[in-house]
Amino acid sequence: MHASSGLPVPGQPIEAKPSARTQFTSTILVLEAFVVLFACFVAMGLQGVEGAGADAVPVMPDATIWTSGGVLMAVLVVLSRTVGRPEGIVAGSVAQGVVLATGLVVPMMFVVGAVFVVLWVVSLRLGGRIDRERAAFDAAHPDTAPNL
Repeated sequence: MHASSGLPVPGQPIEAKPSARTQFTSTILVLEAFVVLFACFVAMGLQGVEGAGADAVPVMPDATIWTSGGVLMAVLVVLSRTVGRPEGIVAGSVAQGVVLATGLVVPMMFVVGAVFVVLWVVSLRLGGRIDRERAAFDAAHPDTAPNL
């Protein structure tokens, strides 16, 4: 690249942009890992608090909260690195259901999990559309097409 203009040097190959769908879905999964961390803190803090009906948080040992939360966080981070493959997308979609199910322990996670399910679907659709538009642009401009 030319230092001053940021333009590629003639004859130098243009680097392909990473997949937008992969970037979006990976980000969603990593953010969900942080949400699970905070949900573990909430589950611990609500132990023994009097709840009414559906708001009651089940009492469980701290080790259970942190082990299950830690495993889910690790799975989400590992899955964030696999979403570039079709099986990674399927596994990430299954993980959305697991995060949603954490609402059984912390009821507010039903709402937060539902928001992340919507974000997941939007990232799949919007990321896929961006990738298709990039491919169409690259096909129309083969001399500058890094993504073919």
